[in-house]
Formats: sequence, C-alpha cells, structure tokens
Amino acid sequence: MRGQLPPMARPRTRRRRLSMTSLIDVIFLLLLFFMLTSTFSKFSEVELAAAGPGTAAPSDAKPLFLQLGTETLRVNGDDVGLDALASSSVGQAQEGTVLLVSLKAGVDAQRLTDLLVALRGFPALQVSVLGG
Repeated sequence: MRGQLPPMARPRTRRRRLSMTSLIDVIFLLLLFFMLTSTFSKFSEVELAAAGPGTAAPSDAKPLFLQLGTETLRVNGDDVGLDALASSSVGQAQEGTVLLVSLKAGVDAQRLTDLLVALRGFPALQVSVLGG
C-alpha cells in the first residue's frame, strides 16, 4: 500500500453569484408588455340623490312618465329610442319638469346607467327612479 496515493480531493467548485441583471431585464420587459397591451378606460360617474319628502317646489308642468325595459323605452306610452330622446316630449320639457322612471323586470344596471347618462343632456328635468 505504500505506492498508492491517497484519493485526490476534488477541487471545490465555487458557486457563482446569481446575476440580477437578467432578472431585472425580464421583469422590465414584462412590465412594458402589460403596459402597452392594457386598455385604460375612464369610468364616468352618475350622480344619484335621494329624494326627500316634500322638498321639491311645485311645478305647473305635467310630469313625464318613462318606462324602461330591457329592449324598449317608452315615454308617456310612446315607443322612443335612447338616441331619439331629444325629439320626444323629454326634449321639449319645461324647467322643473319631473320625469318618473319605471323599470320593467329584467332591466340591468348597465341599461339604467345608459339611460341616466343620456338624461344628463336635459338639465330641465328632475329625474326620479321608482323602486320596485
């Protein structure tokens, strides 16, 4: 056993430090990708106010009645399109005219919001949504 050499110890391999540069590059590219492919939309707000009992001043104008369905819109019994409100009796309303909005079954919040946004163009109206 004299001629045998002891087994050589393996040279220790030193662990390389992990480079953060490539990781930061990948994160930056992902961030850039998502920023460029995302769509940013601005949500509009619809003001709603609760009506108090007897707070409105009496008006000589007759109230208007609007019935909103999932596909229909009727003003005082006449079928009207959402884009044709200006040519209906809603467009010729006097200052302080009350508009009562009744919802048919199945009307979703988006349909009501679309109507309320369209009614913003008629500042003479006092809009009241009837609950059911």
